[in-house]
Amino acid sequence: MSASLSDPRVGVWLIGARGSVATTVVAGCAATTAGLHPPTGMVTETDLFSGSGLPALSSLVFGGHETDDCPLPKRAEALAAGGVLPPGLPSAVGAELLDADREIRPGGPVAGDTRSPGELIDTFAADIRDFVRRRGLARAVVVNVASTEPEPPGAAPGPAQAVTASSGAEEHAGAGRPLPASSLYAAAALRAGCAYVNFTPSAGLHHPALAATAETSPLPYAGRDGKTGQTLLRSVLGPMFAQRALRVRAWSGTNLLGGGDGASLADPAAAAAKNAGKERVLADTLGSVPQGEVHIDDVPALGDWKTAWDHIAFDGFLGTRMVLQTTWQGCDSALAAPLVLDLARLAARAHEAGLAGPLGELGFYFKDPVGDGPASLGEQYAALAEFAARLRALPRAAG
Repeated sequence: MSASLSDPRVGVWLIGARGSVATTVVAGCAATTAGLHPPTGMVTETDLFSGSGLPALSSLVFGGHETDDCPLPKRAEALAAGGVLPPGLPSAVGAELLDADREIRPGGPVAGDTRSPGELIDTFAADIRDFVRRRGLARAVVVNVASTEPEPPGAAPGPAQAVTASSGAEEHAGAGRPLPASSLYAAAALRAGCAYVNFTPSAGLHHPALAATAETSPLPYAGRDGKTGQTLLRSVLGPMFAQRALRVRAWSGTNLLGGGDGASLADPAAAAAKNAGKERVLADTLGSVPQGEVHIDDVPALGDWKTAWDHIAFDGFLGTRMVLQTTWQGCDSALAAPLVLDLARLAARAHEAGLAGPLGELGFYFKDPVGDGPASLGEQYAALAEFAARLRALPRAAG
């Protein structure tokens, strides 16, 4: 889907803008736009979304918030050295990486930061609005791809709710419970008038302090926790066992991963937030949670690569006991980046069409989707197809 000179440009504001996923998103979009690589893994580039009015990849402009000062070109070189990006790609798309890096603003809160939650939200929102104004963008989508946070105390277990003001955030912080960074960024996205996507298990809009004005929010949002590997398989295999009337007795899993995600998930509270979505898929597709747990081990030597094992014990006819084992080996950034691009385009189109509130139709992409919807990947794909047809019928903004 190529853009014409008259197509409006759309911003993609990445939280965690110099991380592995964000770097792969920027480099991958540039490589695909230039015809250097095909859009493998992008559902929005298939016939399903033909004529749906999505912004072209060539119309996307990148920026974001980040607490790390490693420039994107240098980060891309490190990813290429680790086999995440193809050799030579960082230099081939160096101009695009530099352009995005110039649009990255300091994130927070950082150690010693004395700004209040309201001040941080104001600063982040002003950065986003300035990006939209200076680059002449029709709109922007804020996408959280930062490292996983621990689940905050009292966070709502159900679907996310949105907020358009920070009064709830101020009250929550005033009660001695500071908002996590992901929720500050989420509030800033809405303050800046942007659609929002939470690709992480972090609280974001799930935080109860951000629920007050959900029903009146004029903005679309989606999340949370991108479904890229082990849980993707679970959302296929769980329905298979249920539909075949096979009784799952136990489902255990292990994840070995390195990089920033591995380091952050070494925190038991962060790992618990990550595992909650994996368990929820089983509960929704099987009707109950079988015995067994998911263990996450940080192995720094693996870098951006991940191995996930599942051991499934189930009963068949006459109580015959059987086992299914799966192994998933992949690169997290290469799995996540096409989904992030899909979601940015879909959220931008939803915003353009005047949709508001939770985009439950995008549950296909998430472990813990907002809104109501099925947990089975097949049913989620059907809902996504219906959403594509709906977008084709919705109006486009005037050029």
